[in-house]
Amino acid sequence: MNVTLESVTINNFEVLMDMELPPEQARFLASNAYSIAQSHYYADWRPRAIYRDGSPAGFALYDVTGNDEPGHYAIYRLMVDYPHQNKGIGRRAMELLLAEIRGFADARRITICYKPDNVTARKFYASLGFVETNIDELGEMVAEIVLQ
Repeated sequence: MNVTLESVTINNFEVLMDMELPPEQARFLASNAYSIAQSHYYADWRPRAIYRDGSPAGFALYDVTGNDEPGHYAIYRLMVDYPHQNKGIGRRAMELLLAEIRGFADARRITICYKPDNVTARKFYASLGFVETNIDELGEMVAEIVLQ
């Protein structure tokens, strides 16, 4: 299995926007369509298509400004299309995303937020080295990886 992160383009954005999660997961994450629209208007947001063996399988989104804190990168979305779940794609995609962010010379901290009752996300992000720090103003758990 070959997982890659690709640009969101005219050739793949519609298939990415049409990806869905089952209702028990969808309540935890904004849709890809919403996220792609946001990335069009926020210049510092980086949308990434997740591909498995050359075909779209998911979506990720991160911010290179981290609320104007130098070296802070915030991951806003990670989703794997429901038919592709439980195959290791999400883990590999997150490893690639973290490597991409670590490749920025100023990277000092990476954060991600999720609903505190999303047990699967909590375990997954902890297994990747994220440490929970606090609950934000929206009631979401904030977890971080400090790089330096």
